[in-house]
Amino acid sequence: MTGRERPAEPEPAAAPRAVGALVALAVSAFCYVAMETLPVGILPLLAANLDVSMAQAGLLVTGYAVTVALASLPLTHVTRRVPRRGLLAALLGVLVVATVVSSAAHDYPVLLGARVVVALTQALFWAVVAPAAAGMFPVRVRGRVTSVVFAGASLGPMLGVPAGTWLGQQWGWRAAFLALAALALAALVALVTLMPPVPVGASRASTGTTPDALRYAIVVVATALSVGGLFTAFTYTAVFLTDAAGFAPGAIGPLLLVRGLADFAGIAVGGIVSDRDQRVAMVAPVLLLAVALLGMFLLAGSMPATGVLLAASGFAMGALTPALQNRVLEVAPGSVDLAAAGNSAAFNVGIAGGSLLGAVVLSRFGVRGTAFAGGLLVVGALVVLLAEPLTGGAGRSRRAAGSDPVGETGRVVAG
Repeated sequence: MTGRERPAEPEPAAAPRAVGALVALAVSAFCYVAMETLPVGILPLLAANLDVSMAQAGLLVTGYAVTVALASLPLTHVTRRVPRRGLLAALLGVLVVATVVSSAAHDYPVLLGARVVVALTQALFWAVVAPAAAGMFPVRVRGRVTSVVFAGASLGPMLGVPAGTWLGQQWGWRAAFLALAALALAALVALVTLMPPVPVGASRASTGTTPDALRYAIVVVATALSVGGLFTAFTYTAVFLTDAAGFAPGAIGPLLLVRGLADFAGIAVGGIVSDRDQRVAMVAPVLLLAVALLGMFLLAGSMPATGVLLAASGFAMGALTPALQNRVLEVAPGSVDLAAAGNSAAFNVGIAGGSLLGAVVLSRFGVRGTAFAGGLLVVGALVVLLAEPLTGGAGRSRRAAGSDPVGETGRVVAG
C-alpha cells in the first residue's frame, strides 16, 4: 500500500523497539509503585530522622493515594493533546528529580511536598501508560501487553519495598530513594531512545474499539467495589493473620511474599485470558476474590486454609487488574486516556474507601469482620458484572480485530 493511499498512517514501530519501550514502561510502573509504597518499610527510620510521629509519617502514604485519586481526571483532561512520548518522558523526569529531592529532605514538609509532586505525575502516568503501551502492538495481544506493565507495578511492593527497607537499614533511608531515582533515570533514557513519537490519536488504542458508555460504567463500578472489598480486608491482613488465624508474627512476611507471587502469576494469566474472553477474564477473578475473602471469614481458625485463601486473593486481584484495563481499552466511550483516568480514580477510591470501611468494621466487629465486609463488597462487584448485557459487539470486535493479519494499524505508538 503506497504512502499516497495512507497519508496519515504513521510508520509501524520495529518490534525490538516496541518490546524495549514496553519494558521501559514496565520499569517505570515499578518505580512509581515502589515510590508510593517505599515508606511502608522505612517508616520508623523516617519518623526518627525527621522527628515526627508514626502517624505523621504514615501520611506520606495516605496523602499520596488521595492525591492520585483526586488528580487523575483533571490532569488527563488538561494534557489530552500532548504527545505521549514527550508526556511520559516529562513525568519520569519529574519522578527522578522529586525522588532525589526526597532523598535530600531534612524536614518533613519538604519530603511530603516532594511526594505530592510525584503523586501528581503518577495520577497522569496511570491514565496514559496502558493506551501508550497497547498502541505499540496489534489489538489482539493488548491484554498481554498491558499485563507486562502491571507486572512491573506488581513487583513494586513485592521487590521494591523489601529492597528499599534493606538499603535503608544498611545505609539510611536516603539511600533507598537515591537507588530508586537511578532506576527511574534508566527507564527514562530507555523510553526516550526506544519509543517513537506519533501524533495523539493516531493509534487504535486512543479510542475504544467498541465504545459503550454502559459497559464502561460497569467497569468503573466493578473496579471500585472489588478493590474496596479487597482493601477492607487487606489493609488489616497482619492483624488478621495473628489475631484471627493464629499465625506467629514471624510468619507474616513469608505469607505476604507467597501472596505477592500469586498476584504476579495472576497478572500473567489475566492478560492471556483477557485477550480471549473479556467477560470470563473479569467475572472469574471477582468470583474467586469473593470466595477467598468470605472463606477467610468462615475458616479463620484454620491456618492452612487461611494461607491458601490469602494466596487466592492475591491471584484473583492480579488477574483482575489487566482484565479491567483491557476492558477500558475496549469499551471507552470517548478518549481512552480519560476513560483510563476515570478507572484509575475508581481504583484509588476503592483503596481509600476500603481502608476506611475496614477501620470501622475492625473497631466494631473485630478483625474477622473485615474479611466478611470485604467479601460482601466483592459480591456486589460480581452482581454488577453479571448484570452486564450478554449481547453487543465488544467480544466479537476483539476477535475481529485479532484477525488482522498484518496488525500494522495497531502496531503504532500512542505518541
